[in-house]
Amino acid sequence: MIIYPAIDLLDGKCVRLYQGNFDLSDQVANDPVETAKAFINDGAEYLHVVDLNGAKTGSGINFPIISKLSALGLKVQTGGGIRDVARIERCFDSGVRRVILGSAAVLNPDFLQRALNLYGEQIIVGVDMKDRIVRTSGWLQDSNLDYIDFSLTVAKMGAKTIIYTDINRDGTLEGLDFQPIEHLKEKVTGLELIVGGGINGIKDIRRLRDLGLDGAVCGRSLYSKFLSLKEALELCAHVG
Repeated sequence: MIIYPAIDLLDGKCVRLYQGNFDLSDQVANDPVETAKAFINDGAEYLHVVDLNGAKTGSGINFPIISKLSALGLKVQTGGGIRDVARIERCFDSGVRRVILGSAAVLNPDFLQRALNLYGEQIIVGVDMKDRIVRTSGWLQDSNLDYIDFSLTVAKMGAKTIIYTDINRDGTLEGLDFQPIEHLKEKVTGLELIVGGGINGIKDIRRLRDLGLDGAVCGRSLYSKFLSLKEALELCAHVG
């Protein structure tokens, strides 16, 4: 199982939100690039980057930072406000390995299909769920789509990887709600499944590993020292 330390960018700063609420954001590190270098020193090879300005408004103001993060040699996956092929190409040209489509995948299925046709496994679909319903636009809008149904739909379209986030748990350090995760894994067999949102310690990482998940996104748990990145990487080094 791959551990993805997370950097969320808002106005160029490293922040974490509470349950996706932009009014409840905390700056958790001084410099995104130095933060990523610290992850590398701990042994990380992968990085999960979210452009929160992009997710909320479609702005690309954090792109220069994402380019710098990609240049460090980490395998970067990024999402947030990526709503056209030009933005996808810009990400890949900067060294980003995989692009996450969230709102655009829900609101514009034709665009998602085109992206999957063009880039295949380099496209990840974000399944951001609150009370079983997928949300969009920086988690601010209700799509009326059940998270299982949506996941099955994008799988039929050709998606190979999804990132599932429980908005109710994200940034709370309450620990994962495993029931919907297990349900999703049962339904979307054959898909690479990455989970984030609420991880609070090594016990969550161990349980995800034992369930056969493919990846875990870790944010506030790392910044708050609830989780040791070195310990998580060591635990998962020979699995997946």
